[in-house]
Amino acid sequence: MFKATPTPPEADPTPHHPELESQKTKDAADRTLDFYLGPDIPEYFPPKARPIYMVDPTLDDETLLVEASESLSSANAMAGNIANSVKGPERKPLLALQQVIMLNELLVNRLLDKLKLSQ
Repeated sequence: MFKATPTPPEADPTPHHPELESQKTKDAADRTLDFYLGPDIPEYFPPKARPIYMVDPTLDDETLLVEASESLSSANAMAGNIANSVKGPERKPLLALQQVIMLNELLVNRLLDKLKLSQ
């Protein structure tokens, strides 16, 4: 006898678990995004450690101190410019902040001088 409608396909023998399927989808999406958009993470970091800000661990002490000194110098100049543009009671905390930055810059420069002298 001819049947007008086809027989529906047999059901999948494995039970359907929405929780497992959504986890699989999430894992697949994470792998895809990591492959195409993920940053190149150096080998010396563990697989799950993804630092947002990274300082190259192979840099020598002098280079690190020079970079810190330049950053503090820039921060000192910015704090001075802001303090000079502000009037009234808000100026004193900004000048204090500038002084703290300047003192730390002097400390870093002193350490940099000591490092250069010992070499």
